[in-house]
Amino acid sequence: MLLAIDVGNSHTVIGLFDGPRLRCQWRLGTSQAVTVDELAARLHTLFTMEKITFGHISDMVIASVVPPVTSTWNRFAQRFLGQDLPVAPLVVSNELDCLIRVALPNPAEVGADRLVNAAAAYQQHQGALIIIDFGTAITLDCVSADGAYLGGTITPGVAIALEAMGRRTAKLPRVDISVAPAAAIGNSTVEAIRSGVLFGYAGMIDGLVRRIRAQMTPANPLVIATGGMAELIAPHTESIEEVVPLLTLEGLRLIYERNR
Repeated sequence: MLLAIDVGNSHTVIGLFDGPRLRCQWRLGTSQAVTVDELAARLHTLFTMEKITFGHISDMVIASVVPPVTSTWNRFAQRFLGQDLPVAPLVVSNELDCLIRVALPNPAEVGADRLVNAAAAYQQHQGALIIIDFGTAITLDCVSADGAYLGGTITPGVAIALEAMGRRTAKLPRVDISVAPAAAIGNSTVEAIRSGVLFGYAGMIDGLVRRIRAQMTPANPLVIATGGMAELIAPHTESIEEVVPLLTLEGLRLIYERNR
């Protein structure tokens, strides 16, 4: 089985592939202070629930935007999977064949997660794309019809905005935004915050997509979304056409297969 690790700033998504089939996946908090033993304990518990052992893992691929955690995962592989893995885990970077061409002056600047998402989306659709990843930061990544990664935008994510508002304001409460607002005009503080966050971010996404589409003319890119907040924000937008929650894990599998 292939162990696929997507290390984000706030969360780490773990997928276990049995051939091309995603057998199971988990979402954990990301901590730069996590130790090798802690990773082993967490995975052992998760694996046990699925009747899987470390010995079932034949290889491992990692996409990470947190270098210290990348190092910890590598040490975990050496210590707990070393006798079973043929080589060190495959760590995604622009130096690999990522199934798309990076058309930027400095390809090394592109985050591994953005490369993986673009690769997975392009392999599925084979056309011009705008890929929106709702993570700690919200990224919009653009791929041309012939498979060139063109760049994109980065903006603070929903959780960052809510956290900053909670810290910098004395009276505004923390709000569960999984409940959709009844209307744009909130008749309470809670409803006002829900409206401002959900409708506000949806409007921002639609505005960015409109500008990006104008720049990508004459292509008419498909707009797809992924990431932890995608299913909350997407219904309130006019531009998102498809939500693919596990896009990054699928991209990790595809890049692994191309490079191993």
